[in-house]
Parts: sequence; C-alpha cells; structure tokens
Amino acid sequence: MSSFVEIIHISTLVMMIIASFLAVVFRKLLPSIIALSVASLLLSLEFYLLHAPDVAIAEAAIGAGLTMAIFIFAIRGTR
Repeated sequence: MSSFVEIIHISTLVMMIIASFLAVVFRKLLPSIIALSVASLLLSLEFYLLHAPDVAIAEAAIGAGLTMAIFIFAIRGTR
C-alpha cells in the first residue's frame, strides 16, 4: 500500500512539473494561464494527499480559480 501512495505522489509531482514547464514555454497567454491553473490544481491535489484538506481547498479556490479569473480579465482588458 505504501508503494502505491508513493507512485501517486511522484506521478502528481511529475505532472505538476510538466504543467509548470508548459506554462513557461507556451507563446500565447491563454494556454499559459490554463497550464498554470492545471499546475495549481495538481498542487491542491498534492496537499490533499498529504492530509491537509483545508490547504487543498484554499489552493484550489484561490490558486486555481481566482487567479485564473483575474489573469483572464487582465488579458481581456489589454486588447
């Protein structure tokens, strides 16, 4: 059972690194924001797996939801 949990942790962290890398590599802003939001959601999943559900909820709400909305409104306002 312990090795299964470790595999989930490692795969979540690897996917988070890939999403963060894609957020930097993308040339257009909207795909970059979406990749950053995916990285934030994966971080909230990692917090949940580490038995910190209150931090996971805060990260999902603020880190992924609110930050993505603010970035999208900022992009729409700069055209």
